[in-house]
Amino acid sequence: MSLFRSARFPAVVLLVAALAALLIANTPLGGDVLAIKDAHVGIPGVFELSVGHWVQDGLLALFFFTVAVELQFELTSGELKSARKALQPAIAAAGGVIVPIVIFLLFAAGTDTTAGWPIPTATDIAFALGVLAVFGKGLPSGIRIFLLALAILDDIVGIVFIAVLFTSDVNIGLLALAALAVVVFGVLSRMLDTRARVPIAVVLVVLGIATWVLVYLSGVHATLAGVALGLAMAQRPALRARHALEPWVNGIVLPLFAFSAALVVIPQVSPAELSPAFWGVAVALPVGKVIGITVFGWVSLRIGNRGATPHLSLADLLTAGALGGIGFTVSLLLAELAFAGAPFARDEATLGVLAGSGVSLIVAAVLVSQRARHYRRLATSAAEREQVPHPPTSTGGQLN
Repeated sequence: MSLFRSARFPAVVLLVAALAALLIANTPLGGDVLAIKDAHVGIPGVFELSVGHWVQDGLLALFFFTVAVELQFELTSGELKSARKALQPAIAAAGGVIVPIVIFLLFAAGTDTTAGWPIPTATDIAFALGVLAVFGKGLPSGIRIFLLALAILDDIVGIVFIAVLFTSDVNIGLLALAALAVVVFGVLSRMLDTRARVPIAVVLVVLGIATWVLVYLSGVHATLAGVALGLAMAQRPALRARHALEPWVNGIVLPLFAFSAALVVIPQVSPAELSPAFWGVAVALPVGKVIGITVFGWVSLRIGNRGATPHLSLADLLTAGALGGIGFTVSLLLAELAFAGAPFARDEATLGVLAGSGVSLIVAAVLVSQRARHYRRLATSAAEREQVPHPPTSTGGQLN
């Protein structure tokens, strides 16, 4: 299980799952696998979803629960607990959202694919930290902290987009019941350290499932149930729950989602015939993120109190921008949601996510390696200077 808690291995598993799905979808087996994804499972006439939706709406709620727990910790005890600490990554994150949207709309303007503008705004924290772990030996902790805060803020933006843009025909009564279940869940979670922790834990699981069902039936995207529960849970048991769920989320939930989302048949057309849904995402992720994060991050260094956040050079910001362009998980989800009624545009946007994230991954690996070598050289030079013996201080001589 510890392997799936590392920063490196889960990112590799995600990449393999996505590439395997893309390969299978474009072989004779593709039709059968897609039929399994579209098959409905559940209680007929009562509650049933396709296999793909069980993964996207059900299992992915566990991922968003862990994201919300981490967000709660960072907002209360971590790097985002004060406005001063959050200022620099917040400004950079804003640039990493605004510029990709502008670039996407430049491609999609005047077409029926403009609904895909939220897709290139996300950063996949697992992939980004995985690249840092593999290629970033010697990087100062400030870069990792900055990237972590940036990715968490991106997650907040993604959650807001899902809640606001992809909610329709809301049943207020069911949503109110879901909110009540979340409140009870939060209250009971504060009693987990008592002697009755086992029955309370069972009730919490039941409440969590009930909340998910109510949110789904209310018309709000079901993954937001995981967000609400993660934010409502008492911090200590929430962190324990996240620790217990982490290997399952990294080893099963995210690879299954990546496999399901990447089951896309590559269109047999020339690059010029690909739709704006592909080009907008494929360009906005690697280019928009680098420009937005670098420029806005550079501006943030020149306002406020510089000592409040880690000092980052322009090269560090470029590296963070490249890492931010690895959209993957949340971008794939946004592609599914934005083009739910347009399968062709959804498939091309998905290919755009894979292409843009792939380019960002390669660029980020090169830049992270270069910056890591730079900081290792600085550390070696500093160590060598410390080891050079200093000449004795002259104290003057005595005359005999």
